[in-house]
Amino acid sequence: MAKNKKTSKRSIFRDSARVSGLLTKEQIAEAIAAISDQEDGAPAPVEPISDDDLASKLVDSGTLTPYQADQLKSGRTKLSLGPYTITDWIGQGGMGQVFKAVHTMMGRECAIKVLPLHKSTPEAIQNFTREIRTQAQLDHTNLVRAYDAGHDGNVHYLVTEFVPGTDLRQLVRRQGPLTMQQAANVIVQSAIGLDYAHERGLIHRDVKPGNILVTPDGIAKVSDLGLAGFIHEAEEDPRAGKIVGTADYLSPEQIQDPTTITSVSDIYSLGCSLYYAISGKVPYPGGTTKDKARRHCEQTPWHPRRFNPEVSEEFADILADMMEKDPAGRIQTAAEVASRLEPWAQESAPIPSQQLTKSAWTAPPFPTGDEEEDLADTHAGSDAFEDIDSPSGSSSQVSQTTASVASKEQETRRIRRVKPPPLPLHRRRKKTVTTNMLIALAIAVPISMMVGALLTFLLVTLLG
Repeated sequence: MAKNKKTSKRSIFRDSARVSGLLTKEQIAEAIAAISDQEDGAPAPVEPISDDDLASKLVDSGTLTPYQADQLKSGRTKLSLGPYTITDWIGQGGMGQVFKAVHTMMGRECAIKVLPLHKSTPEAIQNFTREIRTQAQLDHTNLVRAYDAGHDGNVHYLVTEFVPGTDLRQLVRRQGPLTMQQAANVIVQSAIGLDYAHERGLIHRDVKPGNILVTPDGIAKVSDLGLAGFIHEAEEDPRAGKIVGTADYLSPEQIQDPTTITSVSDIYSLGCSLYYAISGKVPYPGGTTKDKARRHCEQTPWHPRRFNPEVSEEFADILADMMEKDPAGRIQTAAEVASRLEPWAQESAPIPSQQLTKSAWTAPPFPTGDEEEDLADTHAGSDAFEDIDSPSGSSSQVSQTTASVASKEQETRRIRRVKPPPLPLHRRRKKTVTTNMLIALAIAVPISMMVGALLTFLLVTLLG
């Protein structure tokens, strides 16, 4: 019985492989022969070759990728979109899932962003089309380029260049805060890319570390233009007037009046990204989405030197100018950001970026368009949202701990134009107790002296 079950599984894998077009009968036969061939001359194994052994052999030989093998073992047969063959799952993008693929004829690797099937409403397709047309108008080294777009049945997709490496968020999470030189190198390149977009009337609206890709050679590229919009097309943008972006990096004006945002909103978000790069902390960790929004409007973050003692005051001043709450007082262009940070970037060697670490979770199936796939929305479980009242923004679990610093002055100073921070709770309690004791003593001592004087007067009167 067990043998029949094993044979059934094997036939599913082989049949799926042939139907998918990824493998021929000859390739399967060669893999089986290679497994059966014993170097020591021993006879071929009596037991049938399992799915796992056959798949592993095909992966080892480079005939299949691990993702393709897993999908075929599950009985899935469609691993293509038009002329593109899907080779791997990359993750989530601004509008949907992102897969790695290769053009069947050209052999060029690329990334394909797929609009989730259960989100393919007319409005979602319209937004996706806007993203495609937005990226099609941009061609810059520091922006992720668009190559192609289309739909395969019910599946709509956007093809962009594949950027090896990782994003700034993962880079900091894995390696810790960057040096001023490393951070400047990444942000200068990002600013140059944004300036190119701003000059063409585009506002990104979701600049954050997760949308800044860094290659192993230290090249930075701004990605995910899913929320972007052109200034002159604001009336046609279905998200115009809504709060769109990611809670940890929203500019105050995006929160207070999203109809008035300009390119300087991207500069504030880029400043928040720079803050994260050199401190390893978001500007306002903890709290709900509404808490974060309120703090962006009313409070200022800790001085970055609290978390990275090497940050100079000159560098912090540039950061403060990027994160100025009043848009009129903020650095006005991304080109100026790049110019002011350039002295530090020139001293920087390329960041030793590594490949993005694979998730421990099973990759999702590729949507075929034949049935509804339960694909997770891009913004689920993140701090991205389109409405400040939306529950999609999750609370950050990062605690705002303090790092050791060089001096007491460094420990207590924050970014200029910032009010002194409130005392930690335990210090406030200690201060309250001490104050109360002093007040009690101040009252008790005079009363005691008056009582003593009165008793002395009475005793003298009685004895006299």
